Amino acid sequence: MAASKALLLEAVDHALAGDWQRAHEIAQDHEGDPIANWIHGVVHWIEGDLSNARYWFGQAGRSFTGHATPQDALRAIRDLLQGSE
Repeated sequence: MAASKALLLEAVDHALAGDWQRAHEIAQDHEGDPIANWIHGVVHWIEGDLSNARYWFGQAGRSFTGHATPQDALRAIRDLLQGSE
């Protein structure tokens, strides 16, 4: 199920604000959407579940080592959704 950009941006904003649980719920609700899968991976990275994070990065077609921090990855996702990447 493809998620709207607005909903995915909401998930990114929640994660950046520290509410990774809400971001996780949004990402899970849209499993299969590549950007939602990427957010899902970042949320697992934030919570320290690195094996699950790597899995979701793979589902998103993204490199787990592409960003220094989860916040860097979230900013890249936001830029992509806003058309800046």
